[in-house]
Amino acid sequence: MALQESGEMYLETIYVLSQKSSEVRAIDVGEYMGFSKPSVSRALGLLREEGLVKNDADGFLKLTKAGEIHAKRIYERHTVLAKLFIDLGVDEKIATEDACRIEHYISDETFDAIKEHIKRFKKD
Repeated sequence: MALQESGEMYLETIYVLSQKSSEVRAIDVGEYMGFSKPSVSRALGLLREEGLVKNDADGFLKLTKAGEIHAKRIYERHTVLAKLFIDLGVDEKIATEDACRIEHYISDETFDAIKEHIKRFKKD
């Protein structure tokens, strides 16, 4: 399944918020992302249709197993790339913004090569 960048951003946001609290609501996602309630509602509906997000018995958002796997992958890309850029001397704000854009388009092969390079570099 190939999600668009916006879908990946929603999954990543739900993942990040769920690390801070087990009770994530649609309104929390909207506030975090700066999006309107109708936009969030539509996006979450699409993610539900894809089987990536569900609501628990109390109405809180939960990532499905597939959603969590996808969200963790995107979040890892974000954190690894941002740290790499900061280590290269890029301002933290710019590094984070650039990582946020790149994380959605970089191939698995290139990202894996970057991680391996970082591992080798840290050993030396």
